[in-house]
Amino acid sequence: MEPRSSKGKISRKKRLIFLSIIVGVLCFGLWFTTTNAYKFAKGYFAYKTGAVEPQVTAPAEAKAGQPIEKENSSSLKEIKKKDASYPSQPKIGDLMGELEIPKLKATLPIYHGTNEDELEKGVGHFADSVLPGESDNSVLSGHRDTVFRKLGEVGEGDLLLVHTEAGSFTYRVNKVRIVDADDRTVIVPKPRATLTVSTCYPFNFIGSAPERYILVAHLVSSKTT
Repeated sequence: MEPRSSKGKISRKKRLIFLSIIVGVLCFGLWFTTTNAYKFAKGYFAYKTGAVEPQVTAPAEAKAGQPIEKENSSSLKEIKKKDASYPSQPKIGDLMGELEIPKLKATLPIYHGTNEDELEKGVGHFADSVLPGESDNSVLSGHRDTVFRKLGEVGEGDLLLVHTEAGSFTYRVNKVRIVDADDRTVIVPKPRATLTVSTCYPFNFIGSAPERYILVAHLVSSKTT
């Protein structure tokens, strides 16, 4: 048998540990409710349950005192108000407009669809993407050895104009990407009116090219009919 004094020491030690845990929990609760941690948790819970709308954060590079353009709020609403209005959805193979590339002094026909039948005649419009001038991502594709043989000369800041029955839409190239041939991020939805132009890459590659040359352009002006 253990001596009684030893049992008493163990019991006191357990009580001290238990009391320490209680005091720790109480202190943490007091700190949590009197600091920003509580506000953060409360705000996060409200956001997740839909009680509040997410806030648009200003870019870190913005200078103090300058107005910040909230790309996901007011500016997008303005673009949506100017969405193109098409009388009907084109059918696969339909001639739906022209792509004008001022940098190349070229104007190319756009056909609805990206099957070989359409790409042999001009630029193809990916049928599952929005029509030019509409909010979201409108995707165009073409062969590097025909309509887009000089597309590599087009880069950031250059303009792309699309003329359709709904009007004329001017886009400015915002980004140039080179991606794998099976990269599906090219056709994902966008939070603003975007024109994505794609062709095979490298341009001088013999055979089936392993990559794609991508121009990502944002709508800067529109003239609807």
